[in-house]
Amino acid sequence: MGTKTKLEILVLLLLTSGRDPGIVPRNSHPPEPEDIGESSNLSDWPGGQHGSAGLPLTKDVLVNGVLVKVKYCHTCMLYRPPRCSHCSICNNCIERFDHHCPWVGQCIGKRNYRFFLMFVSSATVLCIYVFTFCWVNIGKTMDTHECTFGRAILKSPISAILMLYTFVAVWFVGGLTSFHLYLISTNQTTYENFRYRYDRRSNPYNRGLVQNFIEILCSRIPSSRNNFRAKANEDSAAFASTLSMGRVLSPPKMSVDLEMGTKRQAVGAEDMEDLHSQIGSSMGLERCGTEPPHFVGRKGCSEIASDIETFAEEFGMDNKFTERKKIEPHTNDNP
Repeated sequence: MGTKTKLEILVLLLLTSGRDPGIVPRNSHPPEPEDIGESSNLSDWPGGQHGSAGLPLTKDVLVNGVLVKVKYCHTCMLYRPPRCSHCSICNNCIERFDHHCPWVGQCIGKRNYRFFLMFVSSATVLCIYVFTFCWVNIGKTMDTHECTFGRAILKSPISAILMLYTFVAVWFVGGLTSFHLYLISTNQTTYENFRYRYDRRSNPYNRGLVQNFIEILCSRIPSSRNNFRAKANEDSAAFASTLSMGRVLSPPKMSVDLEMGTKRQAVGAEDMEDLHSQIGSSMGLERCGTEPPHFVGRKGCSEIASDIETFAEEFGMDNKFTERKKIEPHTNDNP
């Protein structure tokens, strides 16, 4: 039984870590505003009331007769399905996201949660099994040699080491098994439970004790929505490169955190340094009154300075720019 149980645990570990947890495929382009529907909350999204300039941050979805808000994911450029969340480690949106398990190196989601539960519960049974039979072996050693417990441990040190190891391990895997059995009975995920999602409102997914266990353990596992053997699309690669270049050239965007209710400026330090260098170079050209050869046929220094001034105002640097403009007339008097 011990060898068979160990083999089953290894198979369950491979199924948990190597299986697609329910990754939602990314969109190559953000959805169009007219495809969102009337249930979206335009007022919650900065720029959401300016047509195609922005998308609403959330929209309402009906789940078992209850309205549930789903968020828009800026990385995957899609509205997440209900109970879906974006894993910061895997950088993917996972259906029915439970948690990211560092011990198996994989997210636990809709397609591998059942195998994860079987893995931790089987590991608990194995720990109890090994601890029990090691204890029986030491008892038989005491009866055979008619010695004390300490001498029996010296005669069978492997049993003592395994007893100590399984006694410590069973508290981790056993506690994890008990916790997930509670989550299944109430039809919650670890992510929802840690965020107290249903403390002040009813859980629309809770169907009762029996139906919850049937849904998790006996329902059909959906097929993967990804073809990991497919060739990379050139359009998506070009769009990703364009998006990465646009992050450097675009003005700062306001990111909204629904959980904390705060707004913050997402401006990199490198962008600020580049902007300072551009302003400094344009001021140097105006003071000298000359232009390098590669500026021929393009905008003059004054036009470039005005463009950079406008760009600086968007970044909130108009004070620094005006201070440098005040110094400019004094430098122009020098021969």
